Amino acid sequence: MGVPAFFRWLSRKYPSIIVNCVEEKPKECNGVKIPVDASKPNPNDVEFDNLYLDMNGIIHPCTHPEDKPAPKNEDEMMVAIFEYIDRLFNIVRPRRLLYMAIDGVAPRAKMNQQRSRRFRASKEGMEAAVEKQRVREEILAKGGFLPPEEIKERFDSNCITPGTEFMDNLAKCLRYYIADRLNNDPGWKNLTVILSDASAPGEGEHKIMDYIRRQRAQPNHDPNTHHCLCGADADLIMLGLATHEPNFTIIREEFKPNKPKPCGLCNQFGHEVKDCEGLPREKKGKHDELADSLPCAEGEFIFLRLNVLREYLERELTMASLPFTFDVERSIDDWVFMCFFVGNDFLPHLPSLEIREGAIDRLVNIYKNVVHKTGGYLTESGYVNLQRVQMIMLAVGEVEDSIFKKRKDDERDQPAFTPGGILTPHALGSRNSPGSQVASNPRQAAYEMRMQNNSSPSVSPNASFTSDGSPSPIGGIKRKAEDSDSEPEPEDNVRLWEAGWKQRYYKNKFDVDAADEKFRRKVVQSYVEGLCWVLRYYYQGCASWKWYYPFHYAPFASDFEGIADMPSDFEKGTKPFKPLEQLMGVFPAASGNFLPPSWRKLMSDPDSSIIDFYPEDFAIDLNGKKYAWQGVALLPFVDERRLRAALEEVYPDLTPEETRRNSLGGDVLFVGKHHPLHDFIVELYQTGSTEPVGVPPELCHGIQGKFSLDEEAILPDQIVCSPVPMLRDLAQNTAISVNFKDPQFAEDYIFKAVMLPGARKPAPVLKPSDWEKSSNGRQWKPQLGFNRDRRPVHLDQAAFRTLGHVMPRGSGTGVYSSAAPPPAAYQGSLYRPLLRGHAHIPKLMSNMRPQDSWRGPPPLFQQQRFDRGVGAEPLLPWNRMLQTQNAAFQPNQYQMLAGPGGYPPRRDDRGGRQGYPREGRKYPLPPPSGRYSWN
Repeated sequence: MGVPAFFRWLSRKYPSIIVNCVEEKPKECNGVKIPVDASKPNPNDVEFDNLYLDMNGIIHPCTHPEDKPAPKNEDEMMVAIFEYIDRLFNIVRPRRLLYMAIDGVAPRAKMNQQRSRRFRASKEGMEAAVEKQRVREEILAKGGFLPPEEIKERFDSNCITPGTEFMDNLAKCLRYYIADRLNNDPGWKNLTVILSDASAPGEGEHKIMDYIRRQRAQPNHDPNTHHCLCGADADLIMLGLATHEPNFTIIREEFKPNKPKPCGLCNQFGHEVKDCEGLPREKKGKHDELADSLPCAEGEFIFLRLNVLREYLERELTMASLPFTFDVERSIDDWVFMCFFVGNDFLPHLPSLEIREGAIDRLVNIYKNVVHKTGGYLTESGYVNLQRVQMIMLAVGEVEDSIFKKRKDDERDQPAFTPGGILTPHALGSRNSPGSQVASNPRQAAYEMRMQNNSSPSVSPNASFTSDGSPSPIGGIKRKAEDSDSEPEPEDNVRLWEAGWKQRYYKNKFDVDAADEKFRRKVVQSYVEGLCWVLRYYYQGCASWKWYYPFHYAPFASDFEGIADMPSDFEKGTKPFKPLEQLMGVFPAASGNFLPPSWRKLMSDPDSSIIDFYPEDFAIDLNGKKYAWQGVALLPFVDERRLRAALEEVYPDLTPEETRRNSLGGDVLFVGKHHPLHDFIVELYQTGSTEPVGVPPELCHGIQGKFSLDEEAILPDQIVCSPVPMLRDLAQNTAISVNFKDPQFAEDYIFKAVMLPGARKPAPVLKPSDWEKSSNGRQWKPQLGFNRDRRPVHLDQAAFRTLGHVMPRGSGTGVYSSAAPPPAAYQGSLYRPLLRGHAHIPKLMSNMRPQDSWRGPPPLFQQQRFDRGVGAEPLLPWNRMLQTQNAAFQPNQYQMLAGPGGYPPRRDDRGGRQGYPREGRKYPLPPPSGRYSWN
């Protein structure tokens, strides 16, 4: 499903699930940045046990950001990833586990979507490069000014795929990062860290869910574990609900549309490449000291509280007078299943169901009306009751015709254009950014625009206007879309709003007659199999690595007749592709440089037996949408048998290094010297055990599984070499790593989708006012932190006198000068937020709370357990074990120069990566102060 559309709908319908994160920033002292101490209590008034990182949601924005200049080389990308993880860690502050999961080889059902994305990305990247060069030549020919073109290789984001050198290097860098943090950061002291890199098969978020499912099935699992999952994908919400864990929170970067982006030619904001005029850059600041500053602030994070979403759903789904016992857990599972119909990563959504048209609300209403007749719920622990689903689908089919007609009527009623000039919509906080226009008389400008639009016959109704109210020569401005085309929209030959829509749909989309009942039955059966596969994937794991939906389009809801008898079983014992095999299945020929030469030749040689898998160009069917990125890429499906037969001939050409990258791996577990497991793992290496050894749960917060020795292990008293040339080796390492494997179960084992015995539901959060539609006219306000009754900090007169002594007087300008206010002005009033210009004030008062003014909290290792506000907790074996750890934690203090992100820099240069400059960015070095002297 579309991430922005679903999240927008969810946040509007259930606003109280969102909580703004309280983020403590690093402080600065004498020009030296001091990192946040994550061992202290969480300022969000909540303590998390486990933090799970869906790493691909971090890798992409760090390697090719949209709102700031991209890193210059691969080394800078790695440092950016490290800093992003640090920021997340300091917000969440997990106390037990950090699980980092990178996408490995995906099931075949997902590979079709990956193939479409990568072919699109390659095509759009090449088209953008050609367009950029064309505009550059035109501007220079007219005498325009452009900065000199940087000579660097274009970063192909397709390399963020398992099996490439980039992903192999990323795994090495993350091992170094984990070792560094376990050695030097007090917040990581008692933490267990699991890294599942790209060599371990499975999507990142589903590897995380598989870990949670298998741990929940263990007798030592704590049912009140508080989980926090980081990721921006909409399916994370469904996955979190599917765990039935009472304490589950998602953290994600706040989505802000229309964020300003720099022009790819002149690096200025306010226009795109196609609109660049080659004007000289305006001076920023009196002496151009703000030249490198960005107009947008650092992205902020929000929490999505799934326990609050469960409260909303319980109230919405509760039904009276049912012929069976109401079970909120089963109802939530049915809600998750119904959301799959509006779109997911494995199936196209049904033509009649669009999120923006209230499809989920429509499905819920039909569900509540029909469930009395079904005699039970639609799903159970990831398995679908097709007879009951058929009743729901046929009920949707009865209103399909009216849905299509209303959709057309709504399109006619929509405004034909989005205003330009001073009335152009802007992202929050970007009004003062370069390129934004300010009107001296907004009311007059709006009046002139309205009059010109209504009265001038020579102006197109789709025209936009400049700031002075005159028609813009570039024509109407469509709603924001990166790759909106200026070409006229193709005619919609299906016309779903007219009679005969089903016949036209099957003829245009499938090239078959609608009367061909056998073919329609085949499409419906494949779709039903897909629904069963997707739900099984979310609740039980991958039912088949080979299955995929073999069509580009979905059937209609009214076609779901007679599905109750359709088979929904899958072939057992299937295995995932190997990494290089997946690259051959999802990469276009333009990305063949990431493959071995003989493999690459199969993608471009006209005589190749599989050359038809790699078209140089392909059609995009808008399928009723407005923009190309919303359309369907009509790519041929890969025939697995033909692909494997072609690869058999080139497998002998692989080098030992390529063979290693083509093998499937597993997870690696890391602990520091203060962790109870440390000595146990050290003993495993000393004995040289060759057989897997069970994890003692009392030493690891109840985690169970198997240990085996790691051939590339990080071991105590051995130097950890840095894979990033700008960072120095870890010469005094005390961390240790070992291979880790989750508990194993029989292939037909069913993980029960229930809340575990002993689990305590969090205290209710929603109040009666949260259910009122209008809230009595009061505007809904976002909550800061998890404590709804959080009180703002008060500063007394003594505190203001202290600030008055420290702050420079007379240096400010205007109303908001930096001089301290008169004491009487703040008597009995709340502490006012500090302005951006007062960056030096938080050094003294950052995150101060009344109870922390004189005495700080006890260190983490002296606390028995953080209170979650739910009463006393049973003292489990691993909690008793941790209470015996009385040794104070002293982070290693390296007496050396510190590098970026707190890493000790290297003296030697080991050379760059393929396709990148050998030297990284020249970072200035601070005075020697060890780990806590970040620059």
